[in-house]
Amino acid sequence: MVTGATGFIGSRLVRKLLAGDDEVYALVRKSSNIELFSDIADKVHFVKGDITIADTLRKAFDGIDQVYHSAGYTYMGGSHGKAGLLHSINIDGTRNVMQAALEKQIDRVVHVSSITAVGISDKHGEPCDESCRWNFDGIGLLYAETKRQSEEEVRKAVEKGLDCVVVNPAFVFGAGDVNFNAGRLIKDLYHKKVPFYPLGGVCVVDVEIVVEAIIRAMEAGRTGERYILGGDNVTFRKLAHIISRVTGTRVFMMPLPYPAAKVLHNLLVFLHTKNRVSKLFNPTMFRVASEFLYFSSEKAIRELGMRTEPIEHSIQRAFEWYKKEGLL
Repeated sequence: MVTGATGFIGSRLVRKLLAGDDEVYALVRKSSNIELFSDIADKVHFVKGDITIADTLRKAFDGIDQVYHSAGYTYMGGSHGKAGLLHSINIDGTRNVMQAALEKQIDRVVHVSSITAVGISDKHGEPCDESCRWNFDGIGLLYAETKRQSEEEVRKAVEKGLDCVVVNPAFVFGAGDVNFNAGRLIKDLYHKKVPFYPLGGVCVVDVEIVVEAIIRAMEAGRTGERYILGGDNVTFRKLAHIISRVTGTRVFMMPLPYPAAKVLHNLLVFLHTKNRVSKLFNPTMFRVASEFLYFSSEKAIRELGMRTEPIEHSIQRAFEWYKKEGLL
């Protein structure tokens, strides 16, 4: 069973699992759009359910041996108006999944978390590993707080006897990102809507590497352990140049410190010109992007056999997929 099956990672995970011998079930809500599975709909068992409604999970998990919990609400802006969704989906939803898994005696669960539940690198950009102390609390990113708390729900379930492994994907690029998560940066750079860049950096990885590692975590991960699934650690300046080179788009970008970004954002709002620049330009996201979210994936490489590749390959595949699908 895959929760969050219509999401970016979840949908690619379903496709990868179908290459094996197992029966694959996808948990979908009544309102879910399953058109992205139109070419494989006859191979997937769609089960109606909602992680925020515990009773639906108990029914959905009947006869299931393994659960990949990839459902979550990703929102990197301010918490205004989004706190309820973030809490109900990321925290309460995870608690419901863990409880249902315990009640139904699921053999193993893999919980797909986030690097924001791990922490931020120090001012020298030294990569964090799985033992890093969580320190997002000074930034005000509610999404990170809810992902941290979701892992607390996992820990409690493990203490009650559930066999669960946690994976923490980094900033994920790749084909299939229909909601433009990381892919928003590709699209907006292509359309020259990113005139400046933050002074921090980020860990980037391809979605196919992530889903392969998630499956390996189900097979070989250690109960109660977390595994960072990342790749290249790059500054946003370097990442922008890589995207520019891949897309063939020449862009002029200026470095922008966070204090100046706040002033500029307020000015754009006042002048009603905010839509002229990327949606990625909001104060909370820019605050996060001004830090170094650098991570070490050595544990996943060592214990799960996670492969690596230059991020250029992922961006190239994503860009070509966007063009093919007419999404640019």
